[in-house]
Amino acid sequence: MPGKTPATSGAGPRKRSDARRNEQALLDAAAAAFVATGIDATVREIASRAGVGIATIYRHFPTRADLVVAVFRHQLDALAAASDGADGGTPLDALRSWVGRFADFLITKHGLAEALHSDQAGFESLHAEFVDRLLPVLDALLQDCAKNGQVREDVRAYDLMLAIGNLCIGADTFPDYRSRDMIDLLLTGLTAPGGH
Repeated sequence: MPGKTPATSGAGPRKRSDARRNEQALLDAAAAAFVATGIDATVREIASRAGVGIATIYRHFPTRADLVVAVFRHQLDALAAASDGADGGTPLDALRSWVGRFADFLITKHGLAEALHSDQAGFESLHAEFVDRLLPVLDALLQDCAKNGQVREDVRAYDLMLAIGNLCIGADTFPDYRSRDMIDLLLTGLTAPGGH
């Protein structure tokens, strides 16, 4: 009897760990499909990318809203965790690196802007969650830069987040629009005199 307990208790966590990995693979596949074709990508396309059956997706995410919200949060987690930025670089390097990831997040979210402003169940809290999770990350990066004399001290994280978001708006509409160049120009304008 005592020998059976470890085997039984070991099977549960392993299964949960496998389920978590499967869910992460589904979220990665869905995110790739959303980048390629927007949030209206078919479940069949997502299943194909993930190498699973359609039923597996519905088992994890019963509705499209569940899937979109889960992908959004999955990518939000990655962006919030990316604040350590450049290895061994300056605080300004870390800020530039994170802002680049943030811009990529905004530019590649075809249809997500509409979802963020949708009153459909599950979407209404996404915008607030987006701001609540990422604003402190950007604020910490800006404070590090300001302490090192690399950006002006009067730059508010919320203002910068809105400015970056506004510079990303035209990326889908105008094929020759270079939002990343505009963002780089914006960051250069934030640089404190003598800061690099």
